[in-house]
Amino acid sequence: MPYLHRAATSQAPPARRDARSIHSSGQSFEQLRQACFRRGVLFEDVDFPASNASLFYSERFPVPFVWKRPGEIVKNPEFILGGATRTDICQGELGDCWLLAAIASLTLNEKALARVIPQDQSFGRGYAGIFHFQFWQHSEWLDVVVDDRLPTFKDRLVFLHSADHNEFWSALLEKAYAKLNGSYEALKGGSAVEAMEDFTGGVAETFETKGAPENFYAILEKALKRGSLVGCSIETRSAAESEARTPFGLIKGHAYTVTGIDQVRFQGKNIELIRVRNPWGQVEWNGAWSDNSPEWQSVGPAEQKHLSHTALDDGEFWMAFKDFKAHFDKVEICNLTPDALEDDTIHKWEVTIHQGSWVRGSTAGGCRNFLDTFWTNPQIKLSLTERDEGQEECTFLVALMQKDRRKLKRFGANVLTIGYAIYQSPGKDEHLNKDFFKYHASQARSKTFINLREVSDRFQLPPGEYILIPSTFEPHQEADFCLRIFSEKKAMTQDMDERVDIELPKPPKPTSPSQETEEEQQFRAMFEHIAGEDMEVTAEELEYVLNAVLQKKKDIKFKKLSLISCKNIISLMDTNGNGKLEFDEFKVFWDRLKKWTSLFLQFDADKSGTMSSYELRVALKAAGFQLSSHLLQLIVLRYADEELQLGLDDFLNCLVRLENASRVFEALSIENKDFIHLNINEFICLTMNI
Repeated sequence: MPYLHRAATSQAPPARRDARSIHSSGQSFEQLRQACFRRGVLFEDVDFPASNASLFYSERFPVPFVWKRPGEIVKNPEFILGGATRTDICQGELGDCWLLAAIASLTLNEKALARVIPQDQSFGRGYAGIFHFQFWQHSEWLDVVVDDRLPTFKDRLVFLHSADHNEFWSALLEKAYAKLNGSYEALKGGSAVEAMEDFTGGVAETFETKGAPENFYAILEKALKRGSLVGCSIETRSAAESEARTPFGLIKGHAYTVTGIDQVRFQGKNIELIRVRNPWGQVEWNGAWSDNSPEWQSVGPAEQKHLSHTALDDGEFWMAFKDFKAHFDKVEICNLTPDALEDDTIHKWEVTIHQGSWVRGSTAGGCRNFLDTFWTNPQIKLSLTERDEGQEECTFLVALMQKDRRKLKRFGANVLTIGYAIYQSPGKDEHLNKDFFKYHASQARSKTFINLREVSDRFQLPPGEYILIPSTFEPHQEADFCLRIFSEKKAMTQDMDERVDIELPKPPKPTSPSQETEEEQQFRAMFEHIAGEDMEVTAEELEYVLNAVLQKKKDIKFKKLSLISCKNIISLMDTNGNGKLEFDEFKVFWDRLKKWTSLFLQFDADKSGTMSSYELRVALKAAGFQLSSHLLQLIVLRYADEELQLGLDDFLNCLVRLENASRVFEALSIENKDFIHLNINEFICLTMNI
């Protein structure tokens, strides 16, 4: 059945929830508007001021802009005039065609549009110079308020504007999206599907037209019927080709919107057509089935009306589907649910969301090519327990999104190359180490590692437990990420990096001098020499002896233990509270020191005398401390140097403070359970000052 976009058939976006207001005042749109009424002023947004700081961060525009409110530009401004439609989208002097293509697609789905553009605002009654829009960001809806001051030149809007100069919803929407991303300049260059997801919270799929499935026409038809947002583009081979015009009137490296699909009877055959829109509002396809092509002379007026065919230079045009596949390279579809477009069945999807980070030195391990660090990436256990109806396997979709890269462009951040791999779980309820990945291949993985905001793929695997590892391609690259897992049946997920498990050694029973071995007697003699007549070791004495002993070790990089560190050691080992170490306490510490030094040497993989921060997780675990990724990241920031290495002094300091914090937490928990309102993670962070 042929299909053209009709609002009545739009599919609802994700269930509406209250969007979170993000204005620095903490007030909602309505509270800010009422405050303006009480004061008798028009709203001025301090979070996104009418200044150059909101426009550009790395360049200057050749002409001076003047910020004006719509009422200063035209006599009778309207927020929405005759409905928000795709013809209201005309690109200005900003290279954000990808955003405009997404907005044009959004106008074809009334319910999704109403979610993004709340209907409680206008230039009529209730006007206070403030407007708001709602965007999906990393699993939640945000409410973004803006004032209505817009950049102009000679009383014309400089950026996005409507074909009707009295209408301002599209310009204000662009401003709100610019605010969300830090500036107008941050919107230069992108992929339409990025904004489509921000408008819907949907799931993206990308098709290469040259390698698309045989039923690609049916896939697009179904996508439009379901209210999916659809964009397309032509790839460029070099920067010089960007926005170059082909002989057929198409623009390379430019984002277009797919606005309709249908068939027409021509010379006794059904011809598959597709309707496409250029967000410039002009410059169109000039081949077969273009606005003024001779093919339309064979189509009756009624059918032309049904297809909304016009000969206006408005940027929208029809073309044969075979020509579309030949001339366009990529189609991006943002589905409002994860239902496969190849499948006629509508499913109810379960979704789980994980927020995480890749942090240099602890959890930024790179892809499997970098085996020494790959295992340090975040690990999420996925339990698939129920097969699909009538199938032997379980269907699920994984979408990995890197956060805020567009907002961070002003600080030199680029979109990272990301992807993920899925391994069969060995059944251990712990973070998998390097040896596992050395001997086991992945069961599935993203099609490619690519520098897009989000990478998503659909999988079918037998029931069982799997470990999903999101990563950047290169190690040591930092970013926050949001991982969404959609499954047709309920799937259990567990973050393998949030568990904290601490095994504190029990103090040994003291040995009487008469039962000591010869080695123990020699150790007692050494203690007596260090301690002196009072037979107790002070922090100053401990500092002297530890530095003298450890600095003699040639296979260890050791700077110096400070007096504060030695006081921490005494605090850890001092059982009678006198601030000094007696013989039995000193002996327990010395045994602990030998064990910790041995661990340091064991995990000094390259025998450099230092330990890589990436080895710290397993070294700490061997010492009895299994820490969460968050706590590990903080420890690395505190103790590792710029090359992500730790000397023995850093390692000892870390272990002493960890054990001190853990023992205090244990004691307080036993003495008064109601006193401790923090978990072990929070308590260690607090007491270690990290």
